[in-house]
Amino acid sequence: MDDLQALLDDNIYMNANTPGFGESCADDYFDQTSVYNSIDVQSQQVYIWNLKIYNGPTNDWSANYHVIHTANFCLDQLSTIPKNPANETAWNNVKGSALFFRGYYYLGLTWDYAKAYDDATSSTDPGIVLRSGSDFKAVSTRASVAESYKQVISDLEEAGLYLQPKVPQPMRPSKVAAYGALARTYLSMRKYDSAFKYADAALHIKNDLLDYNSSQVDPSSYVPFTPFNKEMIFYSTQSGNYTTKLYFYGSIDTTLLATYDSNDLRNQVFFFPYNNYYGFKGDYAATLYPPFSGIATDELFLIRAECSVRLGNVAAAMNDLNSLLTNRYTIGTFIPLQITNQDDALAKVLLERRKELLMRGLRWIDIKRLNKENYNITPTRVIGSQTYTLAPNSSYYALPLPDDVVKETGIVQN
Repeated sequence: MDDLQALLDDNIYMNANTPGFGESCADDYFDQTSVYNSIDVQSQQVYIWNLKIYNGPTNDWSANYHVIHTANFCLDQLSTIPKNPANETAWNNVKGSALFFRGYYYLGLTWDYAKAYDDATSSTDPGIVLRSGSDFKAVSTRASVAESYKQVISDLEEAGLYLQPKVPQPMRPSKVAAYGALARTYLSMRKYDSAFKYADAALHIKNDLLDYNSSQVDPSSYVPFTPFNKEMIFYSTQSGNYTTKLYFYGSIDTTLLATYDSNDLRNQVFFFPYNNYYGFKGDYAATLYPPFSGIATDELFLIRAECSVRLGNVAAAMNDLNSLLTNRYTIGTFIPLQITNQDDALAKVLLERRKELLMRGLRWIDIKRLNKENYNITPTRVIGSQTYTLAPNSSYYALPLPDDVVKETGIVQN
């Protein structure tokens, strides 16, 4: 049992490999032409949505399936250890943690490598490979998008049955983390009643918000947050396979920057002057790199607020949004929002979601799900005199699989 727990506690693999491919394709940052010309050809292709063939072990697909293999190995081994009163707590934690990690990484893979969930087509749209055990010789086949999401939900729901409500160290999964991941899952499927249910359940367990006016935040630092700040529910970071250029060389989209009020402390906490524009430093991982992708209470407040609006409860949505923003503005400057129109409220919540959660690996799936609702978000890159765009609902939103995996397994390429 101790060995299995140690495998799940190996944070270099289990916590540091969530996908970054989609974030590199999203629209919260841009590379200046000089930067673009200095990066390798494969990164250039990622940046302008033109990557077709890539191989090797340093990609999100292989990094994520490494975690999934470890989770499956632990589940296989645990099935040989009878649960009894003496080992029940440890047994439950291994079981719940392995299921959580598998579901959590399946979700990230589905967001990057499959089309956005659509009730009309999800049963036939190609999803990801679902591995039910640790036998690496088992044949790989692609499940449908519907089957992929069904497995994510099953794993996370079952994980919640075994895990403790809270844990002292957010490197480890918990019941509240499973609920938060389920809220993410249902939001990405546009199942707003279920997303509300799990965001609300998670916030009933943990609802701390970090006051950006407090001594726990240092706006003057390149690392403004303390490690494992009070909002954090589960700690994970993006793999970095396609995110290095984003963080070290990318500049924040100027139209996004213009949406922050002068009294909004995120101006100083999130951004720093860089190469005539601004770079991003507001990483909840409390490092300059790698970028945070875990679950925190600010995200859950925004999920619950969005779902409340969509379900017709604008007042509850404004309560959640005001609770968050009060902790983001200079003391005494924030005027609580009093929006009663449903469309206006939704637009405000979605804007604040983008402003609060940038660079966390969430924007790519937000573009995909919102374009299913005719938001017509069209990411654009400008390199010298050349402009590149990615049309809404383009097939490229299901990112290309590694070529060696396609050739070895025969699974369908995107």
